[in-house]
Amino acid sequence: MTLAAYTPRSLPESLNGLFQLALDLRWSWHHGTDELWRALDAEIWDTTRNAWLVLNSVSGDRLEELAADPEFQGSYNAQISAHQEFIEADTWYSSECPGDLGEGIAYFCMEYGLSESLPLYSGGLGVLAGDFLKAASDLGVPVMAVGLLYQQGYFRQAISTDGEQLEFYPYNDPTMLPVSPLRDDGGEWVRVVVPFPGRNVRLRAWKAQVGRCELLLLDSNDPRNEPGDRGITSELYTGDPEKRLQQEMVLGIGGWRLLKQLGRQPGLCHLNEGHCALALIERAFSWQDECKSDFETARTATRSTNLFTTHTSVASGFDHFSPPLLRLYLTPWLKGRELDVDHLLALGSEHSQASESADSPKLNMALLALNMSGRFNGVSRIHQKVTQTIFQPFFPRWPAADIPADYVTNGIHTPSWDSPESDAIWTRACGKDRWRRPLQTSCPMTDITDEALWEMRRLQRTRLVAYLRRRLASQHCEQKPGTNHEAACGLLLDHETLTLGFARRFTEYKRPDLLLKDKERLLRLLESRDRPIQIVLAGKAHPYDRRGKEIIRQWKAFSRRPDVEGKVVFIEDYDLGVANQLIQGVDVWLNCPRHPWEACGTSGMKVLVNGGLNLSQYDGWWAEAWNPDVGWAIRPGATFDELSGSNNHDHDLSDRDELFDLLENEVIPGFYDVDSDGIPRQWLRRMRASMDRLTAAYSANRMVREYVERFYLPMAEKGSKRTQETSKALLEEYNTLKRHWPRLRFNSFTTSKVSEGQTFAVEVYLDGIDEQRIAVELVAEQSEYGPRTVAAMTIKRLLSGSAHTYVYECEVPSRPEGHYTPRIRVRDDRLNLPLENPAILWLK
Repeated sequence: MTLAAYTPRSLPESLNGLFQLALDLRWSWHHGTDELWRALDAEIWDTTRNAWLVLNSVSGDRLEELAADPEFQGSYNAQISAHQEFIEADTWYSSECPGDLGEGIAYFCMEYGLSESLPLYSGGLGVLAGDFLKAASDLGVPVMAVGLLYQQGYFRQAISTDGEQLEFYPYNDPTMLPVSPLRDDGGEWVRVVVPFPGRNVRLRAWKAQVGRCELLLLDSNDPRNEPGDRGITSELYTGDPEKRLQQEMVLGIGGWRLLKQLGRQPGLCHLNEGHCALALIERAFSWQDECKSDFETARTATRSTNLFTTHTSVASGFDHFSPPLLRLYLTPWLKGRELDVDHLLALGSEHSQASESADSPKLNMALLALNMSGRFNGVSRIHQKVTQTIFQPFFPRWPAADIPADYVTNGIHTPSWDSPESDAIWTRACGKDRWRRPLQTSCPMTDITDEALWEMRRLQRTRLVAYLRRRLASQHCEQKPGTNHEAACGLLLDHETLTLGFARRFTEYKRPDLLLKDKERLLRLLESRDRPIQIVLAGKAHPYDRRGKEIIRQWKAFSRRPDVEGKVVFIEDYDLGVANQLIQGVDVWLNCPRHPWEACGTSGMKVLVNGGLNLSQYDGWWAEAWNPDVGWAIRPGATFDELSGSNNHDHDLSDRDELFDLLENEVIPGFYDVDSDGIPRQWLRRMRASMDRLTAAYSANRMVREYVERFYLPMAEKGSKRTQETSKALLEEYNTLKRHWPRLRFNSFTTSKVSEGQTFAVEVYLDGIDEQRIAVELVAEQSEYGPRTVAAMTIKRLLSGSAHTYVYECEVPSRPEGHYTPRIRVRDDRLNLPLENPAILWLK
């Protein structure tokens, strides 16, 4: 399509501002303009929640009619003024750290979940990225995000009469999506070129406005490309490794080239998962070209301002590419560079650091991102330990506890997930601007009565039941053979019944079938007359995940049993719109993954603002948030250390039993334990505690500020010192250290008792290395004699008979012989160690 195809339609002059409002996805969480879009076309707005589609579908006559309507004009002018006020308003960032991040952060991710009207996401990673952008906009943090505009996106789901998942891939017509062509200063459509084998692939650039932030999107569906290349950005998470590599080239290489072509100079680059790792190579190339330097100097200069966030809980979840595929696709890009495919493999191959074997090394994109970054992090406290364990093999001879993985627990963009009823409650309690303030903890709702809170929940549940009935009707409930009409259409759902919700990706490790592992016990709960429950399920299995599909089939079969039908419903085609309705209306959110495979599990955070309670595995964020006052935990207190060596299936049956025990003995009785006024006071006490203590603490507002304060600002400060000269000098210094390192050795290691413990002395030969660049430490692992200890040893003297041998000493608490071991490592405050230099030597 030409640029002319995207020329905006003609509007009455007095309504021209609708273009700006419709193309700013702020309407996906700020609902001030809802009535404007409903006035244009209520049916399309209520069905699609796509303001841009509404604006492009409404008739000219209707626009002229509204332009002459004083009431509509008043609402329109008020929203235009409010939008301008929002753009110009001071923010947390402008007040607290104005300009400290320069032109800002380039944020790369394979998927973005901003709205169901922009289907560029599959699940939690994309929703997290979308919530990150929205919160960055609220706080004024300068973020420019880069992603792909998929022609089909992730699949759409339907369920057959046999309970089988069916996948459909409808076309995303860009003219109907809330995006616009990205234009250069001359008004031309921006295009980027990425070299492929024997040809160049042309990429079209688009922009989605996300409040104060921009999401820049690339797609390969340019008519000048070959047919196969036009399909590179056809679908999200293809199972074909060749196409996956092509997509990661487009995102990483094309994404950074797009920023450069636009004249953007972000001060930092933040990768959300390893799919985007090639962006860091392209960034180094860009720096290298500008400074006329070599690649290793460029890598040294840029890596201190590269941040890599991983959400992966198992090493097999990282993308791997074979050398033949890499040589085919990356050779044209690397032509003329000192970095070739072999050097690239050395930066990102398991065998490059973890093993001396050279059999079929593959490029691990997460390891490549790691070796190009100055810091990296997991997404919860437990996931930090998981991340340390996953990456430990790539830090030879370093204990997992010393791997410098940080963590920032994920958060959700609260204004995107609150219901109208809860929004009214929070506004009364905390003020209209509450989520844009830098809250560490929520405000207590002392002025909100139990009756008001319970009425909020009743209204939310009633609205959910009405929504479920509409959805079930759209799933053609009347056409399902052999089913009860009323039950299939949701007419047996009750807005006064305890409602449990489970909605997420259906895959085995998330154990969506945990309740089905004791069907008789579940049936007893569902058949209770006096304390009934109802369950709402939704979720997709990856098209290649047979086990996930089988679990969906099992739930569908169970829900169609005559004694169950109408009490368990499965909502097809899970997306952001479905999620929003479920998390607003359910009373209890279920989450039961195998510990410790849940990196964070943000779905449960979304119910907090709405007064829903969590019954979740003690994993991810819930392991940090849980206490008995705010919800229920399966196997509370479980630690990563005690489970890391066990079979991940060992606890399935005991976790199942504990889940049922909690439902039978605490959750269900608590919901139905009401006073003479019909109010469940104890339940509401738990609701208040959950809302007060957790909502703000697990918000994206907190998460983004944490990234700014703990990562972006310190990294920018460190990066400012990595000039061309200092980077070159740093590289030369460490190349010299690398030549000396093999000759370092321990000469003797002795101990003596003192009144307070033991004194250890060790002789260390440094081969002429500056002792200021060396740290000698005494290490003891955790045991019955005490916690893990890493004690710094200090230089006591230079041996008179050697120019480079020093005696180091330290005093530590007493332990049996063999518990303490000395080691030598690099010491340098200019580096993040051992990430930027993993050299280490232990006494054998």
